[in-house]
Amino acid sequence: MMKYLRMAFFFCAALSLIYSPLLLAKQSKGIYVTQWNLENTSFLRYLIEHAKASGIDTFVVDLELPSKRYAQNIALVKESGLKYVARIIMFPDGGTPSQILTPAYWQRKYKLVQQAVDWGASEIQLDYIRYNSKQKASSEHSKHINNIISWYKNKLIPQRIPLQIDVFGITSFGESKHIGQNIQLFAPNIDAICPMVYPSHYVPFAKHFREPYQTVYDSLERIKKQFGSKLPIKVFAYIEMSNYHYRMSRDKTREYILAQIRAVEDAGVDGWYAWSPHNRYENLFYLLQNRQKFAH
Repeated sequence: MMKYLRMAFFFCAALSLIYSPLLLAKQSKGIYVTQWNLENTSFLRYLIEHAKASGIDTFVVDLELPSKRYAQNIALVKESGLKYVARIIMFPDGGTPSQILTPAYWQRKYKLVQQAVDWGASEIQLDYIRYNSKQKASSEHSKHINNIISWYKNKLIPQRIPLQIDVFGITSFGESKHIGQNIQLFAPNIDAICPMVYPSHYVPFAKHFREPYQTVYDSLERIKKQFGSKLPIKVFAYIEMSNYHYRMSRDKTREYILAQIRAVEDAGVDGWYAWSPHNRYENLFYLLQNRQKFAH
C-alpha cells in the first residue's frame, strides 16, 4: 500500500512541475526600447522599475547614434540586472540591390555593433536585414542576405556574442523570395530568430484580429515544423501591444496581449519581446503583475 502511495505522490509532484508557472519563467520576456526613450532617464527608470516588478528580464534597445547619454543609461539597465540586447537597423525600409550587394555599405553598420558590444550588449539583434518588399521575387535574395549574416556571425564568434535576426511573420510559412528571408537557410549562421508574428500583419486582417492566440501559435508551430523534431536555434517571438487596424478598449487590449503571450508559452519557444513603437507598456505591466487574475 505504501509503495502505491509513494508512486502517487511522485506522480502528483511531477504533474505540479509540468504545470507550474515557474516553468514559464524560463521563457525570456523582453520589451523593445527606442534610443530616444533610453536616453530619457526618468522614463527609463520607470520602465526598469515596472519591468523588474513584472518579471521582464530583457531590454531590446535601438542603437542608431552613439552618445554619452546612451552609454550612461545602458549602464543603468545593466546595473538593474536586465539583459541588454542591441537592435541594429541594417537597411531602413529594406535594402536595394546596390546596398545589399555592396559590402562597404553593410560593413559600416558593424561599427554600431562593436560599440554596443563595448557597452555590454549580451546579444546583437539585426533588424531590417532584408530586401525592400517591392523587389521582384528571386531565389537569390535569401542567399545575398545570408552572406551578410554570415559575415556578421564570423565577427561575433570570437567575442562570444550571440546573433539574433528579425524576420517577417510570413517566413513561418517558408522562404519569402521578395524580401530574401529564409529561416532554414539562415539557421547555421545565427543563434536566434525573432519572428514578428503580429496579428495585425496577417490577412485577412479581421480574422487575425479576432484570433490573436491562433495566429501567433500557428506561426510558431510552422517555424518548428520547418526543422522537424528539434529547433537548432532559439526563437523569441515579437508580439504587439496594439493592432493598428482596429481600436480597442483597455480591457480588449489586455485580452489581445494576453492571448499572444499564452500562444508563445503554449508553443514552447524560448520567449517573447513586446513591441510598442512608443514604448507604451502599461497594459503589459498590469497583466504580468496580476497574472493570477487571468488564469486559463
